[in-house]
Amino acid sequence: MNGKYYLTTTLPYVNAEPHIGFALEIVQADALARFHKLLGEEVIFNFGTDEHGQKIYQKALDENRDPQEYSDEYAAKFDALKHALNLSYNRFIRTTDQHHIKAAQEFWKLCDKNGDIYKKLYKTKYCVGCELEKTDSELVDGHCPLHPNRDLEIIEEENYFFRFSKYQKPLLDFYEKNPHFVVPQGKFKEIKTFVKEGLQDFSISRLKSKMPWGIPVPEDPDQVMYVWFDALINYISTLGWPENQENFKNFWPGHQVAGKDNLRQQTAIWQAMLASAGLPFSKQVFIHGFITVNGQKISKSLGNTINPIEVAQKYGTDALRYYLLAKINPTEDSDFTFEKFEEVYNGELANGLGNLVSRIAKLCEREGLGGFESYTTTSFDVIEPNLQNYQFDTAMFNLWSQIKTIDGLINKDEPWKITNKNELKEKLDIYVAKLLDLVHNLKPFLPETAEKIENQFKGPKIVSGSPLFPRLS
Repeated sequence: MNGKYYLTTTLPYVNAEPHIGFALEIVQADALARFHKLLGEEVIFNFGTDEHGQKIYQKALDENRDPQEYSDEYAAKFDALKHALNLSYNRFIRTTDQHHIKAAQEFWKLCDKNGDIYKKLYKTKYCVGCELEKTDSELVDGHCPLHPNRDLEIIEEENYFFRFSKYQKPLLDFYEKNPHFVVPQGKFKEIKTFVKEGLQDFSISRLKSKMPWGIPVPEDPDQVMYVWFDALINYISTLGWPENQENFKNFWPGHQVAGKDNLRQQTAIWQAMLASAGLPFSKQVFIHGFITVNGQKISKSLGNTINPIEVAQKYGTDALRYYLLAKINPTEDSDFTFEKFEEVYNGELANGLGNLVSRIAKLCEREGLGGFESYTTTSFDVIEPNLQNYQFDTAMFNLWSQIKTIDGLINKDEPWKITNKNELKEKLDIYVAKLLDLVHNLKPFLPETAEKIENQFKGPKIVSGSPLFPRLS
């Protein structure tokens, strides 16, 4: 397979340090990107930071800092995830990049030319935490349910609006023709219901005098773009749009990974914007659930944020990647506790994969077995059907079932009792081949561990090394 594959995550706001909830999204995306690269496809994997808007502006003001300087610091913290989580993204876009700014302005002009941008005076309730307008029906006790500790702001000013309402039928027609556009189906049903109920035009600019931290609206120096309108365009500006049409056409439309709080923006708003600009809809959007910590939503005010970089430093990158991919439900909310994490680490990594590798290596070393330098396998039969459907946990379950199968085979054969050298070598060859097949399928998920095992068993001599995952006391 030699196609092209484009994958992008959402862009986190630079108003706080990375937490484990976002680590889930970027690790899921990394597994997909690595898998498609292993299939022989040319992959562009995009990640980056969303740096404009009221939330960032207020945060910078609170710290008496320049918004750009503030954004630079926090963008670097998100880019640090690349090393900490062993990520393979080859694009890191910032919405303050000069090219992105020009692309956003060009996109605005196309929508305007199509008659989809107009100006009006309006008054609305606004959640700065979401950077979204809120209707009364969306509120709980007068507050945004996602940010109950924040007071809503009342915006009353003249802004530009996008004719979202115009795209109800085009969106519904597209959904009908593309029944797998949103995964999972429950979220697809949710967005279809939202669109069927009717779409409201929304504001896409802010008065520069009140909120200057944004991309200038073309030909209107008094207004800046609304942060969501600007940020969503990153998915194509990172491909070189609009100048590099060849690269854009080669890789767009692409696949997107997003959290459930981004459903409306990614699967309806962004698609309507694309239609307005005369560009193709996205290919597919995967929507994942949230991570809770000890049963509670992750929140700075609750003090329960978990920094994934610190977890990776303490337990190892692949230990964290394993937990996020194997133990977090891909589409539903799942809980994280350090007690569960350490239990999984000892039971499935140290005693599971680590023990199997150590067991086989010691048997081979005792017999002086040479490495399997020429052994190759290209099959991804164990994981391919699962990854095509974003079933990361099922893929990992299937791989760990193979660990149990190989362990069971060794227990049945009792190679330590075999005295015939040829018979013993045949048994060991089988164990190593099965292990290397398993490791090949492990590469998208635990790349560092997979490489260590391959190096250990491909020679020139097989030797037992230090434990892959030392047991936690």
